[in-house]
Amino acid sequence: MSTAGPGRPVPSTGSSIGIDLLDIERLERALARRPRLAQRLFTDAERAYSDARARPGQHLAARFCAKEAVAKALRLDAWNFRDVEVISDGGAPTVALSGAAAERAALLGVDVQVSLTHTDSQAAAVAVAVAVAGVAAGAAAGAAAAVSGAADGPPAPPAAPDAAGEPRAGSQ
Repeated sequence: MSTAGPGRPVPSTGSSIGIDLLDIERLERALARRPRLAQRLFTDAERAYSDARARPGQHLAARFCAKEAVAKALRLDAWNFRDVEVISDGGAPTVALSGAAAERAALLGVDVQVSLTHTDSQAAAVAVAVAVAGVAAGAAAGAAAAVSGAADGPPAPPAAPDAAGEPRAGSQ
């Protein structure tokens, strides 16, 4: 585990998962009680997408779950819901990160992918923060060096031997 920037420790694998489930009627009731809540939680594009559907609350609930799932995957402690925008352009939904969410993803060297679903009563989303090739290892090493104060990081482990007990070619 490493502690990369603001937030909780992240797995040293460079990838993590977040999931969220929400009762759609709960969000619909909250939005009815607080009309400005939608503006605080969702971007203009997310609200427009949902407003064009037969039951906007169902689609907003799925987007709310995606935002929560992304925050969990990135291990964010402090963030703004509008820092995570669900983009729906006809294909599979994607996310656009800004603010604290974008900073954390960059620091961890990850790209975030999402999957959303809903029934008549429930909405859910899963977010996977996947290491970007060559970036996560450097970000994790840099974060570990910053925490420990070491500039070079830990020494490399010895090369693993091949089946004959000899060091592997090119591993020295």
